[in-house]
Amino acid sequence: MSKREITLYIVDIFIAIDKLESYTQPFESAEALLYSDIHWDASIRELEIIGEATKMLLNHQLLDTQYRRIVDFRNQISHGYFGIDATIVWNILKEKLPNYKRDLQKTIEEQNIDLTHAITHAKHEFQHKENILKTLKKLSKLTTNRIK
Repeated sequence: MSKREITLYIVDIFIAIDKLESYTQPFESAEALLYSDIHWDASIRELEIIGEATKMLLNHQLLDTQYRRIVDFRNQISHGYFGIDATIVWNILKEKLPNYKRDLQKTIEEQNIDLTHAITHAKHEFQHKENILKTLKKLSKLTTNRIK
């Protein structure tokens, strides 16, 4: 098992989801996304990150086992890159991820998870990436509001 602090994986997921929202915002359909190599490849990579981080959260029993499907999907896209169904990816991006983000926020609140250290670490790591810093600022507000 990884020695990396578990809260860093949570922050990784939020960063990846925000990146995906940004990458896919200009597209109207799965097919349009698929035909943009850069956006498609970047989106697949962020889905892999979400799957790997989710696996770590499941290993630490921070999530319900229903989220094992995210890990399974990560394994599919990692090992079946020529057979990835764009419609399924699109559905995950537009329907499933917003729900997962909401559920993860709820988990943080219910389990009283403090992300302060992980956010500080990520701010240092991504100090020159303005979009990620915006994501971390939003996430920091979530943590601050929870503590009050």
